[in-house]
Amino acid sequence: MKLFELLADHGHERLAFHHDEATGLRSIIAIHSTVLGNALGGTRRWAYTDEAEAIRDVLRLSEGMTYKAAAADLPMGGAKSVILAKPGAAATEAEGRAMGRFVDTFSGTYIAAEDVGVTPQFVDWMATETNHVMGGDSVSHGGDPSPFTAQGCFNAMKACLKHLGKKVDFAGMTVAVQGVGATGFRLAKLCKEAGATIVASDTNNANLEKAVKELGVTVADGNIFNTKCDILAPCALGAVLDERTIANLKCSIVCGTANNQLAHPIDDGARVKAAGVLYGPDFVVNAGGLIRLAGLYIGLTEAQINQKIDHIEQTTTAVLKEANSLPSAYEAAVSYAKRRIEHGRTNRKTATAAAR
Repeated sequence: MKLFELLADHGHERLAFHHDEATGLRSIIAIHSTVLGNALGGTRRWAYTDEAEAIRDVLRLSEGMTYKAAAADLPMGGAKSVILAKPGAAATEAEGRAMGRFVDTFSGTYIAAEDVGVTPQFVDWMATETNHVMGGDSVSHGGDPSPFTAQGCFNAMKACLKHLGKKVDFAGMTVAVQGVGATGFRLAKLCKEAGATIVASDTNNANLEKAVKELGVTVADGNIFNTKCDILAPCALGAVLDERTIANLKCSIVCGTANNQLAHPIDDGARVKAAGVLYGPDFVVNAGGLIRLAGLYIGLTEAQINQKIDHIEQTTTAVLKEANSLPSAYEAAVSYAKRRIEHGRTNRKTATAAAR
């Protein structure tokens, strides 16, 4: 693996590795861009097959965070961290504190947050060693961001319906939710309360049982990507939309909270469009949680944060309109984000020159 070539391919600034001898913690932090400001991104704890898989994941996820922050008009960059966990090993306070110390070495250039495999409790353990973490149980760390992620995605669903010329009314619609964990459950609840019928799947039986009991969802019969529905909402891990799953889609809209839903963004983004399915680009529609944590970190008021989450609907509308003349909605979203980043780069150069 040629690391510097990997970094250069997508413009990453920094890739850092850490091993804590006392706890055995093995972690990687990737900073993709700090052009717009310090970089915020979650910490993922996962039993990766090998180090190469972990490196690819942290690079892919950190790039997505840059675009997410830029598209949400936040003065922040994008980063991500991963912890290489042993299969079946439970997280410990010592591991959380060790991760916090690693994050603290960046002096705020990287701000960590909750992600897959990391609980609010783990974030609070990290916070005992660094001030540069958001999303724990403590109110001072922002609390659980998942309700805000779900609300932003629900707002984006409205934009998708409008773009197709449909009435923004969920009554009579079927929404298929893949993954009813933290964000998926809340998104399903919002859709259910708006009148939709919910079909759901989850590899975690406890999550599925909770959704059935509390929301009255119907468990998907077979592969949820083959389920006939109006909206498919991927809300679990990424890379779920590939040549095989796209060919079997029976929906008019894909709009969910999962990160990096397209296995091969350029090719699969075009495949989704060619299949006649409207795709709500993940890093645009799932930005609500980031907006919440970033907003608290930079000092926005609750009203300002809520306004930005509401604005996800308008941003989605703008991106989908632009996608009409491009190969895919994904490419339109990246173009939209990159324009904001370049605008920030230009402003920074102008400010630096004026200060000399």
